[in-house]
Amino acid sequence: MSDTTIGMATRAPAAPDVAMPSFAEAFRVWLKIGLLSFGGPAGQIALMHREVVDERRWVSDARFLHALNFCTLLPGPEAQQLATYLGWLLHGVRGGIAAGALFVLPGVAVMLALSILYATLGQVPAVAALFFGLKCAVLVLVVEALLRVARRALQTKTAWALAAAAFLALYAFGLPFPAVVLAAALIGYAAPDAFRGGNHGQAQNGPPALLDAVLAADPTRPARFAAKAWRAGWAALALWLLPVAALALLGGGVFADIAWFFSKMAVVTVGGAYAVLAYVAQEAVQGYGWLTADQMLVGLGLAETTPGPLILVLQFVGFLAGYGPGGLAWAIPASLLTVWVTFAPCFAFIFLGAPYVERLHSNRALTGALAAVTAAVVGVIANLALWFGLRVLFGEVRQLHAGPITLDMPVPASLDSLALALAALAAACLFALRLSLLRTLGITAALGLAAKLAPG
Repeated sequence: MSDTTIGMATRAPAAPDVAMPSFAEAFRVWLKIGLLSFGGPAGQIALMHREVVDERRWVSDARFLHALNFCTLLPGPEAQQLATYLGWLLHGVRGGIAAGALFVLPGVAVMLALSILYATLGQVPAVAALFFGLKCAVLVLVVEALLRVARRALQTKTAWALAAAAFLALYAFGLPFPAVVLAAALIGYAAPDAFRGGNHGQAQNGPPALLDAVLAADPTRPARFAAKAWRAGWAALALWLLPVAALALLGGGVFADIAWFFSKMAVVTVGGAYAVLAYVAQEAVQGYGWLTADQMLVGLGLAETTPGPLILVLQFVGFLAGYGPGGLAWAIPASLLTVWVTFAPCFAFIFLGAPYVERLHSNRALTGALAAVTAAVVGVIANLALWFGLRVLFGEVRQLHAGPITLDMPVPASLDSLALALAALAAACLFALRLSLLRTLGITAALGLAAKLAPG
């Protein structure tokens, strides 16, 4: 597709044989994903893949991974941006806004409610017990996603080697996530055929996915969506930056500090929340004095056990930043301001970049680079699964140091037998009994609540 084609108002072809799901149907699916998106990016991507690739075949596995590669390279929560991108592919700008917003809003509502409860009543045991069971089930979902993505993305020995190298770089050597992704992209660009990167848009077995069939019948669809995407992207930039500038001009204060600080975080969170949490904690605790180190850990725990991106821990920080000087009257708008300046840039990045990314399907070298990133992402998911699993199943995790190598190792005596039992139950429900994800989550959440609150 040429540069002049993108963005032109092209007449749609007459009545293709295939049609996209209705916006209402997609809206319900995005809402379901938003309500069930526990477990950090690995679990969220696994859930999204299950819903739109495996169960509904709206998007092909190859196109899903192509989109994931693009979102992995951007600042911000990759799972939320992936939802926005897929929503745009299905229904244009309104689809992207719906998918991205619904991915975040349930978690925002839960985090706001928990922040209010924490600030006024302290930690709530019943809530913690309920989410404990959910975490155990999500651990199994992450492992399932790891196996599924590895099976489909690692088609060559070179891809397997790159995935293993990415895992070791993150787990053993603690290399920066952006450096790992950049190295993978450069390798794939130099040797695109080594990763079989030219298969994007093709189904693995059987008929093509719905979106691929629609694009085959209507190849001008991305071009018609592009102009509105760019307008939406520039609008998102304005909606993000104008309030930040206005608050700064009004004379500073805690709201201006929140807007500026979390806007900076929005553009440096390449690699997800964990890549910047140390910096956020240092600045919020020591620099601004918004909260204590213990409260920062509480916020991280709440973010890990609520739906939505882990970066919602920033909402908790913003809430307490406002709560200190002004109570709930300041805390609630401070919390919402934090969410706004954190996620508005995500929509701008997606809408401004999405039309170009669709054109990469026909570029052999760039597609090879993204395919190599896919292989590296398998290693990233494996690292996240290990990190998450160690902390769900063990009460204590220690670090072993040997030169440049640092390994997270569990303390065997701290094994949580209840967590192990609930994870095993979730695995049986999903793999052996073939229960739905919703039913599995309900069973583990209910049993976790009962077990944690049982007397004695």
